Amino acid sequence: MAISSRSIYNTIWNAFLDEKYVLCVSNEIINEYEEVIGRNVNPRLAEMVILTMLKRRNVERVQPTYRFNLIKSDPDDNKFVDCALVANARFIVTEDHHFDILRQTTFPSVAIIDIDGFLEEIKQMYQ
Repeated sequence: MAISSRSIYNTIWNAFLDEKYVLCVSNEIINEYEEVIGRNVNPRLAEMVILTMLKRRNVERVQPTYRFNLIKSDPDDNKFVDCALVANARFIVTEDHHFDILRQTTFPSVAIIDIDGFLEEIKQMYQ
């Protein structure tokens, strides 16, 4: 949603390139990003985005060894939760309502924020 220069969320991608925040990923997440971008845009762009991400100093690569399985409605989404927990991330940015269950989970606690909320956080960084 943020990569295209025509997107209202492009500020998020530019902030990433400017190292304004740390992106936490696992191999599973990288593979999903590549698959989704390749399917929704094209495989060549997906490859370039992944290579750009992996070369950045503000990318923290983690390999979760424990599976919390907090999201029952779409178990594939748990890779993001596990990564966030291992990386001690501040929050997960998502528009996926499967993650809403995390608002009711007290342990382990993982905050979620939607893309508009994250865009506001980014804009405050540039002020």
